[in-house]
Amino acid sequence: MAANDTSAETRLPDAKSLEPKRLKDAVREARIEAAERSGVVVDLRDADVARLELLDEALNPVFAEVPSEIDLFDRGISRGETPKLWIDVVAHVEMGRDKRIYRFVQDTRFGRKVLAESYEIRDLVDAVTRYVARRLVEREHALAADSAASPAKGHGTDSVASPHRSWWMFGLGILCGIGLLFAFAWLSMPY
Repeated sequence: MAANDTSAETRLPDAKSLEPKRLKDAVREARIEAAERSGVVVDLRDADVARLELLDEALNPVFAEVPSEIDLFDRGISRGETPKLWIDVVAHVEMGRDKRIYRFVQDTRFGRKVLAESYEIRDLVDAVTRYVARRLVEREHALAADSAASPAKGHGTDSVASPHRSWWMFGLGILCGIGLLFAFAWLSMPY
């Protein structure tokens, strides 16, 4: 039996247990622990913010792929009465009533529309990724429509009036206005 005890003591730990934990992973675990602890505590807003920060961190790779010249998205966490992770000016993620479910919503002219709800960060990352992709495609279509609507330069159909034509139209408007004033004055003269 003594031989078994010595072999257990001399057994080397596997390589994974010797590998140091990455600080990023340790911080993530600490945030999760803090979020779960503070879910029970009075200040639920801190728990909401902590959960939204975890989601924000998980979205970093998605937004890293958006070209830098495209400024459709303005991601950030607002820490008001109801903390929100803003994706752009009309879409954000907030925590549900039970403080554990993520709710991805979009404000429309017809009211608020829930785009996705889930307890899992991965599901919200997928929903936000689809939303970002749709917004990028909408932008492409809008730019294509703008370029199709504006005529090419040098084809004789400028949609913008030349400066000389603008001055001529302005002068004609002044002359017509003065003429109308004289006409009203002449018609309103007592006989």
